[in-house]
Amino acid sequence: MRHLSIDIETKSSVDIGKAGLYKYAQSPDFVVLLFAYKVDEEKVEIVDLAQGEKLPPYILKALQSPDVVKHAYNAAFEWYCLNQAGYSTPIDQWQCTMVHGLYCGYPAGLGKISEAVGLPQDKRKMSIGKALIRYFCVPCKPTKANGGRLWNLPGHAPEKWGLFKEYCKQDVVAESEILRRLHLFPMPEEEERLWQMDVLMNAFGVRVDMELMEGALFINAISEQKLMDEAVGLTGLVNPNSEKQLSAWIYGQTGDKVPDMQKATISEMLKRDYPENVRRMLEIRQQLKKTSVEKYVTMKISKCEDDRIRGVTQFYGAGRTGRWAGRMVQMQNLPRNYIKTLDYAREIVKKKNYNGLQLLYGNVKDTLSQLLRTAFIPSEGNRFVVADFSAIEARVIAWLAGEQWVNEVFATHGKIYEATASQMFHVPIEKIVKGNPEYSLRQKGKVATLALGYQGSTAALIQMGALDMGLSEDELPDIVQRWRDANPRIRDLWWKVQQASVNCVQTARSQAIPHLIFALEGDLVYGQSFLTVQLPSGRKLFYPKPFISENQFGRPAVHYYGVGNNKKWGILSTYGGKMTENIVQAIARDCLAETLRRIEAKGLRVVFHVHDEVIIDAPPDVTSDRICMLMAEPIAWAPGLTLKGAGFETRYYMKD
Repeated sequence: MRHLSIDIETKSSVDIGKAGLYKYAQSPDFVVLLFAYKVDEEKVEIVDLAQGEKLPPYILKALQSPDVVKHAYNAAFEWYCLNQAGYSTPIDQWQCTMVHGLYCGYPAGLGKISEAVGLPQDKRKMSIGKALIRYFCVPCKPTKANGGRLWNLPGHAPEKWGLFKEYCKQDVVAESEILRRLHLFPMPEEEERLWQMDVLMNAFGVRVDMELMEGALFINAISEQKLMDEAVGLTGLVNPNSEKQLSAWIYGQTGDKVPDMQKATISEMLKRDYPENVRRMLEIRQQLKKTSVEKYVTMKISKCEDDRIRGVTQFYGAGRTGRWAGRMVQMQNLPRNYIKTLDYAREIVKKKNYNGLQLLYGNVKDTLSQLLRTAFIPSEGNRFVVADFSAIEARVIAWLAGEQWVNEVFATHGKIYEATASQMFHVPIEKIVKGNPEYSLRQKGKVATLALGYQGSTAALIQMGALDMGLSEDELPDIVQRWRDANPRIRDLWWKVQQASVNCVQTARSQAIPHLIFALEGDLVYGQSFLTVQLPSGRKLFYPKPFISENQFGRPAVHYYGVGNNKKWGILSTYGGKMTENIVQAIARDCLAETLRRIEAKGLRVVFHVHDEVIIDAPPDVTSDRICMLMAEPIAWAPGLTLKGAGFETRYYMKD
């Protein structure tokens, strides 16, 4: 098998950062400017397509040959752009070096991973690239000085163009050097195929309800203007959107200093006994800052000519679990819908009837926010089949830990919240039903199940909304202790994971606990090292450059390099409960991957998926029961794991 590493430079009048790859490459003025390549261990070559050069016949043949593996960094870009430009090349012949890097725990971005893996300076991405891309790949402003031109061409700056060609070649150098290092830690073939499925899913896209989108934007503009007019009338401020002006006004009205204007702060202030004008102004502020409505703008910018949005998921976007991440409209954080009359609300918005929407639903912005999901619709003649795993993480952690009573609950009646409350408070489950005083215990069982599986304590309960459920802080320590006593094997799992990971790094010897293998892997050539956790599926989780150091509690713990909450590459610390969370979510992700493969094998099309939920653009004869049966089928690598799907059919995406 031969290998071909590729990097291309392109231009388009569409802003790729705002509209995404697919609309960018579908633009009528999209062009491939440069094509740099490297065959096996040969030197890097470049083809100047912008100045009339042609791809060599053997490269054209290689692009279609199943005997040549094509590589690129973020290969979905090269694959889609080349096909759009007329260079036919099948996705099943491609591999993505960026995804391989993510699999191994490294950051995304060619420059960032080059630094993380320790490439020598002469092998790294050139820093001048952004300026050159702005010059040659983005339309320029016509001026008298540049002769009124819309594009900068090679002849306008020959020296810059020469540098641009070197930059393109250097990207191939960096990509192939990274590939050389990653080759020692291969991705499973199943993951390669799963990435290819993801690329095809993103290229197909999901249809947008144009009437609803345009109606929402029209009504939102009216709503914002009315809210601003009301805010000016209430406060007399020139700009009520100004935090400084508004904070000073609130101080003048109440005597309270406002620390910030964040959502949580305003929600807390609304609980105080403020004058009606202040309360109303705070409510207006909340509505004006409801950023979810801006997703309609993203839809309009990113939708293609066929009214489909493409590229809404990122394969391996969550590095420590391998879960997918959201892109463009960010399907992973769409607001939930609670409106019972969704059909009617959608029709009002489609008719651009602001007054009707305000009269019937009150808070216009919140209503538009709830309708966001419903802006995604199936292809003509089809409907969506939406199905997700029921309590997947609770099922996986119980199976992994061998918490038999929980496994039996999921294998029988499935009432995990009632059963947990029964175990915690030693009350017969038959009594925990609506109408009985014991039913209040279900709430405690629910919040404990959702919050405490990963070694969390009272803070985890609060974060999960325990106080909003009416529980007091005084009750929380007892709930924590009762849950842990009721789930001793899950509690033991945290310590087994902690001990196995620490021992593995300390001794460089593999450690095994049921269903998992911890190993220290590395190479002597490039000095890479990883703590790996082999999952039941055979996939591995990677923790780069691990070492043991004391954590904040003064105990020895695994530290490693990764991308933290600050989005920067640096040292992170983990512990048994946190690693258990990574492992459980990774296994749940592998269950979803298994379902995606089964759905594809049936010839059905998934248009996107969110967390543990799949959305299928299906013909009318496909039912949710059929998909739920696929989700519930046993998985060969997880004997004894009981899974269950719940789903429905719908004319638009929604939360059932």
